[in-house]
Amino acid sequence: MTPDQLRQALSELNGERDCTFALAGMPDQMASLTVPNAMLVPDEPDHLIKVTDGQCIYILVAERIVWVRIGLTAEQKFKAR
Repeated sequence: MTPDQLRQALSELNGERDCTFALAGMPDQMASLTVPNAMLVPDEPDHLIKVTDGQCIYILVAERIVWVRIGLTAEQKFKAR
């Protein structure tokens, strides 16, 4: 996955969804990362892909991302029932 593809995939994150990332090349206990209420940080001059939960900023390396799970919003969960 390229950085541009990852940024596009994460563009739906607006603080209403949890997001889980599977990471390649990490020890088992660190092979996934879940960010609650994730928001994509707008592109900055450093062009790093950053996601925040409002308390921490997580910097993602696109080449290490194996898959991404973006949770449904509360409204989407309700409609799915």
